[in-house]
Amino acid sequence: MIGGGVVGLSATVALLKQGVDARCYEPGDPMGERSIGDTRIFRLAHAYPDMVQLAGQSRALFADWSEQAGTPLIDEVGTVVSGADVATWANAMATAGAAHEVVEPGSARLRLPARTFIGPALIDPAGGIIRVDRIRTFLVEAVGDHLRQTRVDAIEETGPGVRVRSGPDADTFDAVLICAGAGTSALAAGAGIEIPSALEHHLRVSFPIRPEAPTPLQCWITEPADGVLGTYQHLAAPGRWAVGGDIDPTQVTWEGGRQAAEQASLAALTAYATEHLPFVDPTPTDQVYCTHDPDLGDGLQFARQGQVLATYGENLMKFAPLLAKTLTHACLNGSTPANAGPTAE
Repeated sequence: MIGGGVVGLSATVALLKQGVDARCYEPGDPMGERSIGDTRIFRLAHAYPDMVQLAGQSRALFADWSEQAGTPLIDEVGTVVSGADVATWANAMATAGAAHEVVEPGSARLRLPARTFIGPALIDPAGGIIRVDRIRTFLVEAVGDHLRQTRVDAIEETGPGVRVRSGPDADTFDAVLICAGAGTSALAAGAGIEIPSALEHHLRVSFPIRPEAPTPLQCWITEPADGVLGTYQHLAAPGRWAVGGDIDPTQVTWEGGRQAAEQASLAALTAYATEHLPFVDPTPTDQVYCTHDPDLGDGLQFARQGQVLATYGENLMKFAPLLAKTLTHACLNGSTPANAGPTAE
Protein backbone atom coordinates (compact mmCIF):
# COMPACT_ATOMS: atom_id res chain seq x y z
CA MET A 1 0.00 0.00 0.00
CA ILE A 2 1.55 3.30 -1.06
CA GLY A 3 -0.14 6.19 0.72
CA GLY A 4 -1.27 6.46 4.32
CA GLY A 5 -4.34 8.58 3.83
CA VAL A 6 -7.76 7.28 4.78
CA VAL A 7 -7.95 5.02 1.70
CA GLY A 8 -4.51 3.49 2.16
CA LEU A 9 -4.96 2.89 5.88
CA SER A 10 -8.47 1.48 5.35
CA ALA A 11 -7.32 -0.95 2.69
CA THR A 12 -4.34 -2.03 4.79
CA VAL A 13 -6.58 -2.79 7.77
CA ALA A 14 -8.97 -4.75 5.56
CA LEU A 15 -6.12 -6.82 4.08
CA LEU A 16 -4.68 -7.53 7.51
CA LYS A 17 -8.08 -8.84 8.61
CA GLN A 18 -7.94 -11.23 5.66
CA GLY A 19 -4.66 -12.59 6.98
CA VAL A 20 -2.57 -10.82 4.34
CA ASP A 21 0.88 -9.55 5.31
CA ALA A 22 0.25 -6.00 4.12
CA ARG A 23 2.44 -2.94 4.53
CA CYS A 24 1.49 0.73 4.21
CA TYR A 25 4.09 3.32 3.15
CA GLU A 26 3.54 6.94 4.21
CA PRO A 27 6.32 9.56 4.50
CA GLY A 28 4.41 11.97 6.74
CA ASP A 29 1.79 11.76 9.43
CA PRO A 30 -0.97 9.22 8.71
CA MET A 31 -3.99 10.97 7.15
CA GLY A 32 -1.96 14.19 7.18
CA GLU A 33 -2.46 15.48 3.64
CA ARG A 34 -5.71 15.06 1.70
CA SER A 35 -7.30 13.29 4.68
CA ILE A 36 -6.31 16.07 7.07
CA GLY A 37 -8.75 17.75 9.45
CA ASP A 38 -11.07 16.48 12.17
CA THR A 39 -14.41 16.48 10.33
CA ARG A 40 -15.81 16.09 6.81
CA ILE A 41 -19.23 15.80 5.20
CA PHE A 42 -20.99 12.49 4.72
CA ARG A 43 -23.78 12.43 2.16
CA LEU A 44 -25.79 10.04 0.07
CA ALA A 45 -26.59 13.00 -2.18
CA HIS A 46 -24.72 12.93 -5.50
CA ALA A 47 -25.57 13.93 -9.03
CA TYR A 48 -25.17 10.32 -10.26
CA PRO A 49 -27.35 7.39 -9.14
CA ASP A 50 -24.44 4.95 -8.97
CA MET A 51 -22.63 7.27 -6.56
CA VAL A 52 -25.75 7.52 -4.39
CA GLN A 53 -25.96 3.74 -4.22
CA LEU A 54 -22.28 3.36 -3.38
CA ALA A 55 -22.55 6.01 -0.66
CA GLY A 56 -25.43 4.01 0.83
CA GLN A 57 -23.28 0.88 0.90
CA SER A 58 -20.47 2.85 2.51
CA ARG A 59 -22.82 4.22 5.17
CA ALA A 60 -23.71 0.68 6.25
CA LEU A 61 -20.02 -0.18 6.48
CA PHE A 62 -19.38 2.95 8.56
CA ALA A 63 -21.82 1.48 11.07
CA ASP A 64 -19.63 -1.63 11.27
CA TRP A 65 -16.56 0.55 11.75
CA SER A 66 -18.31 2.48 14.52
CA GLU A 67 -19.02 -0.76 16.34
CA GLN A 68 -15.40 -1.87 15.99
CA ALA A 69 -14.10 1.54 17.09
CA GLY A 70 -16.49 1.69 20.03
CA THR A 71 -17.66 5.20 19.12
CA PRO A 72 -19.92 6.79 16.47
CA LEU A 73 -17.96 7.83 13.39
CA ILE A 74 -20.77 9.87 11.78
CA ASP A 75 -22.87 12.49 13.56
CA GLU A 76 -26.26 12.26 11.84
CA VAL A 77 -27.24 15.92 11.50
CA GLY A 78 -28.25 15.74 7.83
CA THR A 79 -26.76 17.33 4.70
CA VAL A 80 -28.30 20.00 2.49
CA VAL A 81 -27.47 20.72 -1.15
CA SER A 82 -28.75 24.00 -2.59
CA GLY A 83 -28.71 25.73 -5.96
CA ALA A 84 -30.31 25.82 -9.37
CA ASP A 85 -29.22 22.27 -10.30
CA VAL A 86 -30.79 20.57 -7.28
CA ALA A 87 -33.23 18.77 -9.59
CA THR A 88 -30.35 16.71 -11.01
CA TRP A 89 -29.32 15.61 -7.52
CA ALA A 90 -32.94 14.88 -6.58
CA ASN A 91 -33.41 12.75 -9.71
CA ALA A 92 -30.28 10.76 -8.87
CA MET A 93 -31.51 10.23 -5.31
CA ALA A 94 -34.93 9.13 -6.57
CA THR A 95 -33.41 6.74 -9.11
CA ALA A 96 -31.28 5.18 -6.39
CA GLY A 97 -34.23 4.94 -4.00
CA ALA A 98 -32.62 7.21 -1.39
CA ALA A 99 -34.73 9.24 1.02
CA HIS A 100 -34.63 12.97 0.32
CA GLU A 101 -36.78 16.10 0.33
CA VAL A 102 -36.71 19.26 -1.79
CA VAL A 103 -37.67 22.49 -0.01
CA GLU A 104 -37.39 26.23 -0.58
CA PRO A 105 -35.33 28.72 1.47
CA GLY A 106 -37.11 29.52 4.70
CA SER A 107 -38.37 25.97 5.25
CA ALA A 108 -38.63 24.92 8.88
CA ARG A 109 -36.80 21.75 7.85
CA LEU A 110 -33.58 23.70 7.35
CA ARG A 111 -30.95 24.45 10.01
CA LEU A 112 -28.31 26.41 8.16
CA PRO A 113 -25.96 29.31 8.97
CA ALA A 114 -27.95 31.50 6.56
CA ARG A 115 -31.62 32.47 6.42
CA THR A 116 -31.73 33.04 2.67
CA PHE A 117 -29.79 31.58 -0.22
CA ILE A 118 -30.14 30.61 -3.87
CA GLY A 119 -32.56 27.69 -3.79
CA PRO A 120 -34.14 25.24 -3.91
CA ALA A 121 -32.55 22.92 -1.35
CA LEU A 122 -32.31 19.15 -1.22
CA ILE A 123 -32.29 17.62 2.26
CA ASP A 124 -30.36 14.37 2.60
CA PRO A 125 -31.45 13.04 6.02
CA ALA A 126 -28.80 10.30 6.01
CA GLY A 127 -26.01 12.86 5.72
CA GLY A 128 -23.92 14.26 8.52
CA ILE A 129 -20.47 14.92 9.93
CA ILE A 130 -17.72 12.36 9.47
CA ARG A 131 -15.58 12.27 12.62
CA VAL A 132 -12.21 12.11 10.92
CA ASP A 133 -10.43 12.50 14.26
CA ARG A 134 -11.97 9.26 15.51
CA ILE A 135 -11.40 7.43 12.22
CA ARG A 136 -7.73 8.39 12.28
CA THR A 137 -7.30 6.97 15.77
CA PHE A 138 -9.20 3.80 14.87
CA LEU A 139 -7.23 3.09 11.67
CA VAL A 140 -3.77 3.96 12.98
CA GLU A 141 -4.25 1.65 15.94
CA ALA A 142 -5.52 -1.13 13.67
CA VAL A 143 -2.58 -0.81 11.24
CA GLY A 144 -0.06 -0.83 14.09
CA ASP A 145 3.49 -1.71 13.07
CA HIS A 146 2.45 -2.43 9.48
CA LEU A 147 2.82 1.31 8.81
CA ARG A 148 6.24 2.25 7.44
CA GLN A 149 6.84 6.01 7.64
CA THR A 150 9.08 6.49 4.64
CA ARG A 151 8.78 7.86 1.12
CA VAL A 152 8.48 5.52 -1.86
CA ASP A 153 10.72 6.65 -4.71
CA ALA A 154 9.72 4.16 -7.39
CA ILE A 155 7.90 0.92 -8.12
CA GLU A 156 8.59 -1.60 -10.86
CA GLU A 157 7.25 -4.99 -11.83
CA THR A 158 9.86 -7.74 -11.64
CA GLY A 159 8.41 -10.90 -13.09
CA PRO A 160 6.11 -12.41 -10.47
CA GLY A 161 6.34 -9.47 -8.06
CA VAL A 162 6.48 -5.70 -7.70
CA ARG A 163 9.57 -4.00 -6.26
CA VAL A 164 9.05 -0.96 -4.07
CA ARG A 165 12.10 1.28 -3.71
CA SER A 166 12.47 3.63 -0.75
CA GLY A 167 15.86 5.31 -0.56
CA PRO A 168 18.52 2.59 -0.40
CA ASP A 169 15.94 -0.04 0.56
CA ALA A 170 13.83 -2.21 -1.72
CA ASP A 171 11.13 -4.75 -0.97
CA THR A 172 9.21 -7.01 -3.33
CA PHE A 173 5.48 -7.69 -2.98
CA ASP A 174 2.92 -9.83 -4.78
CA ALA A 175 0.83 -6.74 -5.55
CA VAL A 176 0.90 -2.99 -4.95
CA LEU A 177 -1.91 -0.49 -4.50
CA ILE A 178 -1.15 3.18 -5.14
CA CYS A 179 -3.42 5.60 -3.29
CA ALA A 180 -0.96 8.39 -2.61
CA GLY A 181 -3.05 11.48 -3.25
CA ALA A 182 -0.95 14.14 -4.96
CA GLY A 183 1.85 11.61 -5.45
CA THR A 184 -0.27 8.99 -7.20
CA SER A 185 0.26 10.23 -10.76
CA ALA A 186 4.06 10.16 -10.69
CA LEU A 187 4.27 6.75 -9.01
CA ALA A 188 1.63 5.27 -11.30
CA ALA A 189 3.47 6.58 -14.37
CA GLY A 190 6.49 4.53 -13.31
CA ALA A 191 4.30 1.45 -13.53
CA GLY A 192 2.89 2.40 -16.94
CA ILE A 193 -0.40 3.79 -15.62
CA GLU A 194 -1.49 7.23 -16.82
CA ILE A 195 -3.87 9.18 -14.59
CA PRO A 196 -4.67 12.91 -14.21
CA SER A 197 -1.78 14.85 -12.72
CA ALA A 198 -3.03 18.45 -12.39
CA LEU A 199 -2.84 20.02 -8.94
CA GLU A 200 -4.05 23.18 -7.29
CA HIS A 201 -3.95 24.52 -3.75
CA HIS A 202 -7.02 24.24 -1.56
CA LEU A 203 -7.98 25.81 1.75
CA ARG A 204 -10.90 25.57 4.12
CA VAL A 205 -11.36 28.09 6.91
CA SER A 206 -13.17 27.87 10.26
CA PHE A 207 -15.21 30.68 11.81
CA PRO A 208 -17.00 30.99 15.19
CA ILE A 209 -20.69 30.09 15.20
CA ARG A 210 -22.91 32.77 16.74
CA PRO A 211 -24.98 31.71 19.79
CA GLU A 212 -28.26 32.44 17.99
CA ALA A 213 -27.54 29.92 15.19
CA PRO A 214 -29.99 27.01 14.86
CA THR A 215 -28.77 23.73 16.24
CA PRO A 216 -27.59 21.26 15.24
CA LEU A 217 -26.50 22.87 11.99
CA GLN A 218 -26.81 20.68 8.91
CA CYS A 219 -23.84 20.17 6.61
CA TRP A 220 -24.31 22.35 3.54
CA ILE A 221 -23.17 22.27 -0.09
CA THR A 222 -24.01 25.31 -2.23
CA GLU A 223 -23.63 25.32 -5.99
CA PRO A 224 -21.97 28.35 -7.62
CA ALA A 225 -24.40 30.89 -9.10
CA ASP A 226 -24.53 34.57 -10.07
CA GLY A 227 -20.99 35.28 -8.94
CA VAL A 228 -21.49 33.58 -5.56
CA LEU A 229 -18.96 30.93 -4.58
CA GLY A 230 -19.90 27.30 -4.64
CA THR A 231 -19.08 26.06 -1.15
CA TYR A 232 -19.08 23.10 1.20
CA GLN A 233 -19.72 23.81 4.88
CA HIS A 234 -19.83 21.77 8.06
CA LEU A 235 -19.07 21.77 11.76
CA ALA A 236 -15.31 21.81 12.26
CA ALA A 237 -15.30 21.57 16.06
CA PRO A 238 -17.71 22.61 18.79
CA GLY A 239 -18.64 26.22 18.06
CA ARG A 240 -16.64 26.37 14.82
CA TRP A 241 -17.96 26.32 11.24
CA ALA A 242 -15.72 25.21 8.35
CA VAL A 243 -16.14 26.72 4.88
CA GLY A 244 -14.35 25.63 1.72
CA GLY A 245 -15.15 26.84 -1.76
CA ASP A 246 -14.56 26.96 -5.50
CA ILE A 247 -12.01 29.76 -5.58
CA ASP A 248 -11.15 31.47 -8.87
CA PRO A 249 -8.82 28.87 -10.45
CA THR A 250 -6.39 31.57 -11.57
CA GLN A 251 -5.74 32.37 -7.89
CA VAL A 252 -4.98 28.86 -6.68
CA THR A 253 -2.77 27.51 -9.46
CA TRP A 254 0.01 25.15 -8.50
CA GLU A 255 2.53 27.36 -10.26
CA GLY A 256 1.42 30.43 -8.30
CA GLY A 257 2.55 28.88 -5.04
CA ARG A 258 0.92 27.92 -1.79
CA GLN A 259 1.26 31.26 0.01
CA ALA A 260 -0.52 33.28 -2.69
CA ALA A 261 -3.25 30.66 -3.00
CA GLU A 262 -3.84 30.58 0.76
CA GLN A 263 -4.08 34.36 0.92
CA ALA A 264 -6.55 34.51 -1.99
CA SER A 265 -8.64 31.67 -0.55
CA LEU A 266 -8.72 33.16 2.93
CA ALA A 267 -9.86 36.50 1.54
CA ALA A 268 -12.57 34.95 -0.66
CA LEU A 269 -13.95 32.65 2.06
CA THR A 270 -13.95 35.39 4.66
CA ALA A 271 -15.79 37.71 2.26
CA TYR A 272 -18.33 34.95 1.59
CA ALA A 273 -18.91 34.36 5.30
CA THR A 274 -19.28 38.10 5.90
CA GLU A 275 -21.90 38.55 3.18
CA HIS A 276 -23.82 35.26 3.24
CA LEU A 277 -23.59 33.65 6.69
CA PRO A 278 -25.32 35.80 9.31
CA PHE A 279 -25.10 33.08 11.96
CA VAL A 280 -21.28 32.99 11.64
CA ASP A 281 -18.76 35.47 12.99
CA PRO A 282 -16.52 36.11 9.94
CA THR A 283 -13.33 36.14 11.99
CA PRO A 284 -11.11 33.24 10.87
CA THR A 285 -9.97 31.02 13.73
CA ASP A 286 -8.33 28.12 11.90
CA GLN A 287 -7.53 26.86 8.44
CA VAL A 288 -6.73 23.52 6.83
CA TYR A 289 -4.62 23.22 3.68
CA CYS A 290 -4.50 20.36 1.22
CA THR A 291 -3.98 19.73 -2.48
CA HIS A 292 -6.74 19.27 -5.00
CA ASP A 293 -7.07 17.99 -8.57
CA PRO A 294 -9.18 20.47 -10.56
CA ASP A 295 -9.81 17.88 -13.27
CA LEU A 296 -11.59 15.45 -10.93
CA GLY A 297 -14.99 15.78 -9.33
CA ASP A 298 -17.10 13.30 -7.42
CA GLY A 299 -16.21 9.87 -8.69
CA LEU A 300 -14.24 6.70 -8.02
CA GLN A 301 -11.51 5.87 -10.52
CA PHE A 302 -9.31 2.79 -10.86
CA ALA A 303 -6.52 1.78 -13.24
CA ARG A 304 -4.35 -1.33 -13.38
CA GLN A 305 -1.14 -2.47 -15.03
CA GLY A 306 -0.16 -6.01 -14.15
CA GLN A 307 -0.01 -6.36 -10.37
CA VAL A 308 -0.11 -2.61 -9.76
CA LEU A 309 -3.50 -1.00 -9.08
CA ALA A 310 -4.02 2.75 -8.69
CA THR A 311 -7.09 4.45 -7.28
CA TYR A 312 -7.84 8.16 -7.32
CA GLY A 313 -10.60 10.75 -7.13
CA GLU A 314 -11.85 13.61 -4.99
CA ASN A 315 -14.02 13.57 -1.86
CA LEU A 316 -13.15 9.95 -1.08
CA MET A 317 -13.45 10.14 2.72
CA LYS A 318 -17.13 9.14 2.72
CA PHE A 319 -16.31 6.03 0.68
CA ALA A 320 -13.39 4.84 2.83
CA PRO A 321 -14.90 1.63 4.29
CA LEU A 322 -16.41 0.69 0.92
CA LEU A 323 -13.12 1.35 -0.87
CA ALA A 324 -11.34 -0.80 1.72
CA LYS A 325 -13.61 -3.72 0.90
CA THR A 326 -13.46 -3.14 -2.86
CA LEU A 327 -9.70 -2.69 -3.01
CA THR A 328 -9.01 -5.72 -0.82
CA HIS A 329 -10.99 -7.87 -3.24
CA ALA A 330 -9.14 -6.37 -6.22
CA CYS A 331 -5.71 -6.82 -4.65
CA LEU A 332 -6.37 -10.45 -3.83
CA ASN A 333 -7.78 -11.55 -7.18
CA GLY A 334 -6.09 -9.14 -9.61
CA SER A 335 -9.33 -7.52 -10.78
CA THR A 336 -9.95 -3.86 -11.60
CA PRO A 337 -13.02 -2.29 -9.90
CA ALA A 338 -15.51 -0.48 -12.10
CA ASN A 339 -15.31 3.30 -12.20
CA ALA A 340 -18.25 5.25 -10.77
CA GLY A 341 -19.57 8.75 -11.26
CA PRO A 342 -19.15 11.14 -14.20
CA THR A 343 -16.43 9.15 -15.95
CA ALA A 344 -17.77 5.67 -15.27
CA GLU A 345 -17.30 3.24 -18.13
